[in-house]
Amino acid sequence: MTDTTNAATTAATTAPAGLPWWRHGLVWMVIGGPAVVVVAGIATFVIAARSPDPVVTHDSYRFRLQADTASGEGAGKALLPAQQGRNHAASPDPAR
Repeated sequence: MTDTTNAATTAATTAPAGLPWWRHGLVWMVIGGPAVVVVAGIATFVIAARSPDPVVTHDSYRFRLQADTASGEGAGKALLPAQQGRNHAASPDPAR
């Protein structure tokens, strides 16, 4: 029994001459995940820097409000709170 235990201990403590670290697939998966995230972040920054969103001015709100009033919709619907306007966007107009 001593020989069997001694052989198992020797085999467990002696590391076989393995492959270099870059030859293991798991290493590339661990390195590749963060590398893909970094590349995607850089690509997102480049896209955002090349085509920024236009700045909304206060005049654009006034223009939209005037357009709603001129179309007969009235300023009431344009100034509704978001929850109420969203909930009644598809409901029919009771005045018509």
